[in-house]
Amino acid sequence: QVQLVESGGGLVQPGGSLRLSCAASGSIFRINNMGWYRQAPGKQRDMVAVISSRGSTNYADSVKGRFTISRDNAKNTVYLQMNSLKPEDTAVYYCNAEIRLTYYSRFAGYWGQGTQVSVSS
Repeated sequence: QVQLVESGGGLVQPGGSLRLSCAASGSIFRINNMGWYRQAPGKQRDMVAVISSRGSTNYADSVKGRFTISRDNAKNTVYLQMNSLKPEDTAVYYCNAEIRLTYYSRFAGYWGQGTQVSVSS
């Protein structure tokens, strides 16, 4: 069984910073892409940032220059450093990972339970 456990959400004032973490645990053979997605009330879930196993990154235009994604492959953990936060960044943030359970299996997508990020004065 694979679990993705997120942490680091909370309430912050506009202009502030937060750092999200997501650790994958369980019987894992290999992890490909890891990423962060967010979903605001009444809206669809959108990609925020994705990082490959080799460190290549991709960001949504709305967060470029403010958010930084990174990962520690030894710990199966992905991070999202969020700076200069805006009220429109308020959402539930979900971690996603493409995981291969064994040598013989294919990559499949797994989701964390989500962590709330609220930006308000």
